[in-house]
Amino acid sequence: MVQVIEDAICGEQGTSLAQPLWRTEQIRMLERRWAEREGGDTYPLMTRAGGALLSYARRHWPQSSHWWIFVGPGNNGGDGYVLARLARRAGLDPVVIAARAPDRLSGDARRAADEWLAAGGTVLMFEAFTPALLTPPDLVVDALLGTGVHISLSSSMTKIVATINGLNAPVLAVDLPSGLNADTGRAMGAMVRASRTLTFIGIKQGMLTADGVDGVGLLDFDPLGVTPDAEPIPAALRIDYPSLKGLLSPRRRSAHKGSNGRVLLVGGNLGMQGAILLAGQACLRAGAGLVRLCQHPDLPPASLVQPELMGWQVGMDESWPTVRVLGPGLGQDEWAKAQCERLTATGEPLVLDADGLNWLALHPRHQDNWVLTPHPGEAARLLACSIDEIEADRFAAVARLQQQYGGVVLLKGAGSLICDSRCITLCSEGNPGMASGGMGDLLSGIIAALLAQGWSASVATRLGAVIHGEAADCAAAEGERGMLASDLLPWIRRLVNPTP
Repeated sequence: MVQVIEDAICGEQGTSLAQPLWRTEQIRMLERRWAEREGGDTYPLMTRAGGALLSYARRHWPQSSHWWIFVGPGNNGGDGYVLARLARRAGLDPVVIAARAPDRLSGDARRAADEWLAAGGTVLMFEAFTPALLTPPDLVVDALLGTGVHISLSSSMTKIVATINGLNAPVLAVDLPSGLNADTGRAMGAMVRASRTLTFIGIKQGMLTADGVDGVGLLDFDPLGVTPDAEPIPAALRIDYPSLKGLLSPRRRSAHKGSNGRVLLVGGNLGMQGAILLAGQACLRAGAGLVRLCQHPDLPPASLVQPELMGWQVGMDESWPTVRVLGPGLGQDEWAKAQCERLTATGEPLVLDADGLNWLALHPRHQDNWVLTPHPGEAARLLACSIDEIEADRFAAVARLQQQYGGVVLLKGAGSLICDSRCITLCSEGNPGMASGGMGDLLSGIIAALLAQGWSASVATRLGAVIHGEAADCAAAEGERGMLASDLLPWIRRLVNPTP
């Protein structure tokens, strides 16, 4: 599966971000290996970073000239000092505000600070800094902390972050917004909320999930000439619709409804029929050949809403479905429990969502024939922990879920994570408009349709995630607030039929 995803990614041109995602220690290892090959000196990387930042800032804020550059005690601050020196040489007006005095720095950061001072630059210490006495900035640069944050910020650093966030100017984060844990995506107390972030060497996995999506703003990437050798394996892979749509090859001309799979969706208890209807409609729009709904017997037929959705009654031929979905609008009463006990014992591919996952939390088992699609609350129940523990490290949580329950697990949320037995991928599609009822039901239906058409569970889940997120991004062109799950249905059909 990893090679399938990688091949699809490598075959796509024109995406703006790199696909591999890295942990902090991997980035440091890449830097060390580069330095060993180049004679042992890492300062050239710092000068490259400063030059890249100058070009980036002038490209995106060409009218700005008065920059406030907040520098911290480590190499991230060193990048800021280099940027200040280069900006001053270019005729701009940078002001350096430091969290630590230059004479208390060490290594490359001290060298960068000394060069800034030798070039005639000055440093304002934050504790003596009074913003009202200075000309307001037209660009703020966050070069405080970078990737080294793994504990909550100190009170003094929290105050600097609050100052940055309170300024009425765009914010450029150097490598990583200060306060963000690069590995988990969790804000460590306070966090800079950048307008844009230019990250170096490799994209850190925490930048695209959890709090990271609020901190980084618009993300861009510069490898600074450091390329991984053949040995390092990324911590995760970033996926999006452009990188995977090549897997959606046209159908054979001889295809018929039977060759595109038969999906049975089970759910839709009293008062919750909408969930199973949305899942069924998404399943149809994503290309399943035949779709039946097993819903509470007291509900009206689904065909009254969508004629192509057929009904199902207990006692019908159990061998009919090639794929099953359990959970949308299922409920937790006796009727729902009977469906769970019946369906989870089958060997066909099975998608579990919503109350199907809540049932699984009470009756845990390990199976390899299913796809689990929990949101953080359902994940917390499955792992018998709190939602905060899930969100503290979503990468660890999705790996634990897969190890404990098997199959393929999709942990929903900003930067949804997909884990099988081999790797983790992060879906970078989607937007806040998806924070409304019914979105997860669509996802279950899409994944089931792809399974029914022959994709493996790993590929179908990843394809389903990017189609789902891209459909939401297309629908959001008319506004995120007020976007409905049903607004995505026309886009799903378009996206499963990509144009060349």
